[in-house]
Amino acid sequence: MLSIHVEKIGDMAVVECEGTVVQSEAAFKLHEAVTSQQDARIIVLDLSEVRAIEGGGLGMLVLLQRWAYDHDIRLKLFNPCKSVQDRLEHAGSMLDFDIATLDEMMALLARADSRYALAA
Repeated sequence: MLSIHVEKIGDMAVVECEGTVVQSEAAFKLHEAVTSQQDARIIVLDLSEVRAIEGGGLGMLVLLQRWAYDHDIRLKLFNPCKSVQDRLEHAGSMLDFDIATLDEMMALLARADSRYALAA
């Protein structure tokens, strides 16, 4: 089971995921959450609370990465747990993903928040 919460901050969307991405239903739920953020310039997938990801979920991440590229959106993964990192590495996909460090996330949030504050 996967639960998703989306937080929009300026031109950035943070898609917070919790649970597992092991069934196609979860992968499609992730797809819907990400592709509905077409007005974002940066989409961060917060994987801190994702305990497991399997083939369909990995395939969906690759598909979402391509979708983001085609829409001139930066897709970043944030804080995947060890088991998710292992699955990404095992699938050979790790090099293809932009994984944000904590410092980078803090900088992105500060920049998005300051732009949002100026626009308000």
